[in-house]
Parts: sequence; structure tokens; C-alpha cells
Amino acid sequence: MRLFECRACAHWLPFEDFECEGCSRPLGFVPAQGHLRSLDDAGPGVNGEQLYTAHGLDEMLFKPCANREHGVCNWLLPADSPEQLCVCCRTNMVIPNLSSQVYSERWRDIELAKHRLFYSLLRFGLGVPNKADDPVAGLSFSFLADENDVRVLTGHDEGLITLNIVEADAVAREKARTDMHEPYRTLLGHFRHEIGHYYWDRLVRDVGRIEESRAVFGDESIDYNGALQNYYQGNFPADWQDRYVSQYATAHAWEDFAETFAHYMHMIDTLETAYAFGLRIRPKARAQGNVDTTIDFDPYRGVDFSEIIESWGPLTQAMNSINRSMGQPDLYPFKLGPGVVDKLAFIDTLLRSKEQALKAA
Repeated sequence: MRLFECRACAHWLPFEDFECEGCSRPLGFVPAQGHLRSLDDAGPGVNGEQLYTAHGLDEMLFKPCANREHGVCNWLLPADSPEQLCVCCRTNMVIPNLSSQVYSERWRDIELAKHRLFYSLLRFGLGVPNKADDPVAGLSFSFLADENDVRVLTGHDEGLITLNIVEADAVAREKARTDMHEPYRTLLGHFRHEIGHYYWDRLVRDVGRIEESRAVFGDESIDYNGALQNYYQGNFPADWQDRYVSQYATAHAWEDFAETFAHYMHMIDTLETAYAFGLRIRPKARAQGNVDTTIDFDPYRGVDFSEIIESWGPLTQAMNSINRSMGQPDLYPFKLGPGVVDKLAFIDTLLRSKEQALKAA
């Protein structure tokens, strides 16, 4: 994630905020620019909606996403757009029942994670059409709660991503993580995993790269339900850490792709944050070899994958050491075996192939 700064008072602007803490100006994220802007009031629009201009920039007029009133979205649209929802919120097919305070709070946490996901997708220039505009290849989300004895399963099906909103409950999510022996479980992780399934369809299946994917991840045509059942019975390779980014990735080629896709997004977003802060890792103790790195590159731009991997190791060692100093578990509880690095390199190639990448909506 980039660092954003108020053009009026130079105060740091967190991506999620609605108002500058320094000068109290309203804030809005402009998807086409990839920047959070401090705003000036431009009066009402023709339909009575509040209009804004970005402080210190041109006179282009913006209006807020309609979900701003619910406190879940600070993104903007062009003032003349016929839409009322931003590119991110337009993908929502079902949202929680807002008459419930608990559900409303969970929705805010869900949207915070989803908007971070969309930030990355837009930085990569990936298409994010919604199913209202493209019923076949579009992307939509349903945020559902368990009702009576009917349990909602988080998953992806032909562009529809369903998320059980209990995942926004930190206590329930931690219990699930512990029960399933997972080292990592977050809302953002769920979104990045499920979007990996969506982009397997778009960037592999739909453009004729299935054989390339099979050579890296295995045969996705193997019975999926049977493979999952086999996995949950405890059948997975003893040496899985050499070839898979997570134990769950061993279940099926589709899950391997999605887990690797999610992990790649973790890496790129974290490295961009490190780049934005100008981080340099230069440990005083040097007995274990060269673990120096200076993160002086924007990972979303044309950087070689080897540079990403070379910087990732020292950065995660530093992050884990800092967490341990606070009495916290490792922030990065993963090991990247050589087989995993090859799979991450495949994802990198997919996302950086301009002839394959879809244009942003």
C-alpha cells in the first residue's frame, strides 16, 4: 500500500479514513488515479448529491460512493457517472442485514479488506467487471450469515464469491484458525484466496494457458470434491512445505493456485508498504550470511521477480523478530521452498503479461 499525504496540510492519510486528522478535510480515494485525496467542497450536484474537487489539483468533479453514508467506503466516482456505487461496491450482490448492529460492524470490516484487495487489483491493471454488466465473466460478492441450521460456506463459483460474515468476528476466526491448524487466517487472506479462483478462470482457462498451469500446479481436472475429502481425511504429502505454500494447497490444483495467488498478493502489498516507508534491512549480527536488503523498488511496476524474492526473505525475518519483541507470534509464519518459489514466479508472469492481463473496468 502506498502512503498518502494531505495536499492541504501534509498530514499522513490512512487508506481507510474519511477525514484528514490534520485539517478535517473530507477524504476520497480516486480509483483511476490510485490515490487518496483531500477534498474541497464543490457544492451540490444536479441530483442534490455532494460534489468535491481534489485539493490542489484540477477542477475535475467527484461524487462519493453511496456506501459512504454507511461508513464502509471512501471511494469516489466522476460527478457525471450514472452509477451511485464505486467500482468496488458495485460488485456487491448481497450485503448483511444492516438493521443488525453486529452485522453492520462486520460489513465495515469486510469492506475494509475488500477495498484493499481492489486497490491491488487496480494497481495490476486487472479487470474487475461486475455481474450486472457482465453476467458471464463478471465478479460479484455475497456476504451471508448462517441461518438456523443452514451454514454458509465461503467459496467461489463462476465469478460469485461468497463470504460467511462470521469471518469478520475476530474471536470466531481465531477459533477456526486454531481448529483447522492454520498458521494464518484473515479477512484479507480470504479475499485474496477466492479472487485467485476467479483469476484462474480469467487468466488461465479463458486464454488457453491450462497446460502451462498444469505443468506448475498439477491437473485441475481431477475430481475436486474427492480431492478435498481425501485432504480432510489427513492425506497430504509429508514434504509439502518444499512444494506448497500451505498445507491446504496440497488438496487440489485449484487450491494450490489460489493459495499461491493469495500469497503473491501478500508479498506485493507488503513490499509496496516497505517501499513507501523506505525500509532498509541491515542487521548488526551477520553470522548467518547476507540478509541485507534495501527495498527501493515499487513491486507493482516492472521489477524482476528475483528481486522480489531476494528482498522478501530479509524483510520477513525482520518483521518476525519485531513481532517476537512484542510477545506476538510470527507475523509471517511461512517458509518458501524451491517449488513454491517456482509457483510464485508463474503467478508473477501471469499478472505482468500485458497481453493476458485484462484492462481495468
